[in-house]
Amino acid sequence: MTAPLTISGLSVAPRRSEVHEVYSGKPGQITKCETAEDGIVTRLQSGETPANDPGDEFTTPGLIDIQVNGFAGVDFNKPGLTASQMDHALGHLAASGVGCVLPTLITAPEKDLINRLEALDRAVSDSVLGPLMVPGYHIEGPFLSPKEGCSGAHPASAMRPASRALVMDLQAVSSRPVLILTVAPEQEGVIDLIPFLTERGITCAIGHTSASRSDIRAAIVAGATLSTHLGNGMPHILDKNENPLFSQLGEDALTASFIVDGIHIHPQNLQTYFRAKTLVRSIIVTDAVSAAGKDMPPGFYSIGDEKIERQEDGTVRIPGSKYLAGSSVTMDQMVRNLMRWYDFSLDDILLVARKNPALAVKGLASDLTVGAPANLVRWHCQDDELYVRETFVGPWTIKPHP
Repeated sequence: MTAPLTISGLSVAPRRSEVHEVYSGKPGQITKCETAEDGIVTRLQSGETPANDPGDEFTTPGLIDIQVNGFAGVDFNKPGLTASQMDHALGHLAASGVGCVLPTLITAPEKDLINRLEALDRAVSDSVLGPLMVPGYHIEGPFLSPKEGCSGAHPASAMRPASRALVMDLQAVSSRPVLILTVAPEQEGVIDLIPFLTERGITCAIGHTSASRSDIRAAIVAGATLSTHLGNGMPHILDKNENPLFSQLGEDALTASFIVDGIHIHPQNLQTYFRAKTLVRSIIVTDAVSAAGKDMPPGFYSIGDEKIERQEDGTVRIPGSKYLAGSSVTMDQMVRNLMRWYDFSLDDILLVARKNPALAVKGLASDLTVGAPANLVRWHCQDDELYVRETFVGPWTIKPHP
């Protein structure tokens, strides 16, 4: 019998054996998915949904967020992170529609970064939900640009040239793989580091950079395939032609992640970015910090050693700074934003929040498979907007409180 799991602000109950009709983003198709009490798929059967419409209440695979620094008051960059704190954050992420997440560490001095990853991995391993939701980690730094505007909430003093030894030291303290490493191509040694990363199954992403067009092209040739929160982590004032934003938008070899909160990128600008990359090469991420989550109040929070402030409008900044420090948005709110701003279909949502991240990063959630766990989300439509009714993670059914 499964031991009780209690998470404040959520209803958590043991999962029942059930047959779900799962809509996976293939027009007109559903999959009848039978799951046992432990969440393992026991039977699959393809079917059809009338008129390509899944209805006002339907089930999808859990969405994927490849960049989360913290959530619901929990900072993943704290060395004292506990298993209960991890369960709290992951439970609230699940209640927002996320079934798979890459906890993300930002730039820190070498020893601190290693200690933080060790603590993070221990908290994930010892938690109830971590082994069910976390396949690995995203390390954002420290091989980034320390220039004004590029560093953002990262400590510029801790940014450094690329180091294979540091990558190996990080992997050595974690039982789960580093799946993404974000780098600045112009930083010393980064171009030579990229093949070393890709040979080890680490997706190389470009971010927090003022790289030239030629630097970005060199990174792509070396094996970079992803842009981290494109449109952010760069100076506010850019040359109108030669800039790292346009250079990455114009590269079809790069899939780009975007923060869809209306704060990091104005919705009109984001529409231009989507048109440049096309949805096939776009991913949505929250870049959430500890201030993120439903009903989190304005006030002071942290990311690593840095104090950050959530303001009344949801903006998160370092106090007194003009630069953003991650976001407070949730995945389900980004879904509503995309549908409201651009009339995204459910197929479009599942493309940018499920299929594309799974294609861009090795080791993430896969399609439904007999014998494998199925993390699923049941949605309902209210006032023409989608809300999470409940999320199924392993042996648990997790519901947001009304």
